[in-house]
Amino acid sequence: MEKDAAASSRLVTPEMLQNLPEPVQRYMAFTGVVGKPWINTVRLRQRFKIRLGPDKRWMPMSAVQDYTTDPPGFVWKARFKIAGLPLMTARDRYEGGHGYMLGKIAGLFTLFNERGEKFDQGALSRYLSEMVWFPAAFLGENVAWQAIDNHSAQATITDCGRSISGRLFFDDAGRPTNFTTTRYYYKSRDDIQLQPWSTPMTGYAVRAGLNIPVRAKAVWNLPSGDYPYWDGEITEVEYNHPS
Repeated sequence: MEKDAAASSRLVTPEMLQNLPEPVQRYMAFTGVVGKPWINTVRLRQRFKIRLGPDKRWMPMSAVQDYTTDPPGFVWKARFKIAGLPLMTARDRYEGGHGYMLGKIAGLFTLFNERGEKFDQGALSRYLSEMVWFPAAFLGENVAWQAIDNHSAQATITDCGRSISGRLFFDDAGRPTNFTTTRYYYKSRDDIQLQPWSTPMTGYAVRAGLNIPVRAKAVWNLPSGDYPYWDGEITEVEYNHPS
């Protein structure tokens, strides 16, 4: 509660943007974050479809996701229903430098239950990519920016001794259009490799007073071809949620 109160009283100022690469300054202007309260916690709701393999069918799902920015962390809870019954539930978590993923069918049968070094890396990479939904986090002391060109810049986040980098792309209006990095792709338990990963963004709207991307995909850019596996939208956002 004390952190949330402090976040509500602290504002994002123009001075915080002065040393950012030009396309990132353009992005911050697009979001409208200047003059808004610092973001310490986030709750958002997602509606999307997902598939568990390139040859698998798409499944409609919904999720609620909670974030903290100091320290970085998230809990993502999703479910897939048929006739009102939860057929599949999934939880993805990052806390204290560690990632954890759990999926169940009908609440009884475990579909996946994963943790370890590779999931730690992947969860922090995911967090960095999703900071476009709470842009003040890009101004934190744990984030460093490197200029690349007029339409992209590299962001590096450090947490619990681990640093993860990704490249963000922006259009002329400052809208974020893509994020790219490398993550561990689990083709099977015996075949786990770092592969290019991206999150192209295509729709934008005001949520809780900020302009953010609300339509996006998650795509593995594999040597065999692109494998999109998440396609969805952000329906609700709440910043500095008291819980």
